[in-house]
Amino acid sequence: MYTALFSYRSTMHTGRYQLGYAGPMTEPEKGPRGLRRGRGAKERILSAARQLFRDQGINRTGIDQLCSVAGVSKRTLYQHFAGKDELIAEHLRRFDPDVLPEVFDRTDLTPREQLLAAFDIHAPLCPFIAAAVEIQDPGHPARVLARDYKRAFAARFTDTAREAGATNPEQLGEQLALLLDGASARGRVLNTEAFATAAAIATVLIDNAVPAAAVPPSARGDL
Repeated sequence: MYTALFSYRSTMHTGRYQLGYAGPMTEPEKGPRGLRRGRGAKERILSAARQLFRDQGINRTGIDQLCSVAGVSKRTLYQHFAGKDELIAEHLRRFDPDVLPEVFDRTDLTPREQLLAAFDIHAPLCPFIAAAVEIQDPGHPARVLARDYKRAFAARFTDTAREAGATNPEQLGEQLALLLDGASARGRVLNTEAFATAAAIATVLIDNAVPAAAVPPSARGDL
């Protein structure tokens, strides 16, 4: 799952996508002894951070627990990261570095289909949203990364909306980015699936924003 993995990966038989991280990741649940060969300490630390930040949050995760789960000493952790802030930042850099390439780089989909495919996902709360909620300082490296990612996220939608022929691609791109983020947050709060509803709303937004003349004949059956 984690070899040169992008933000979403196709799930067998379902055609859906799952959020993922770039670069190799170990699974700390298996215990450090079986992971020491062929796996660097840095990757084990990042894997532990991914698990713990996801399961219990950033602020509740301490250095001692990170070291325990990763199977490293504090000295080893600080050899790779100056502190927890740097570790958080690197954790976020590993998440979806190319911004949804397995959706927006697909050559078998039209731009309109790519916009809709972004909502065909199965994902926990976006880690950038989670980090922004927990970290109050807007100048914190994690907040800066979150801000940059969300801007790039909306830009991906905007560029694809422009390719789809939207009359106002900037507006549609921002609407779809906001809708997808909202579905992620609402799903977390209610502990339910919100992406199907978001996809239905996205279809209406796209249909209203893209003139019929800009839609390929092969895609008009969905309109």
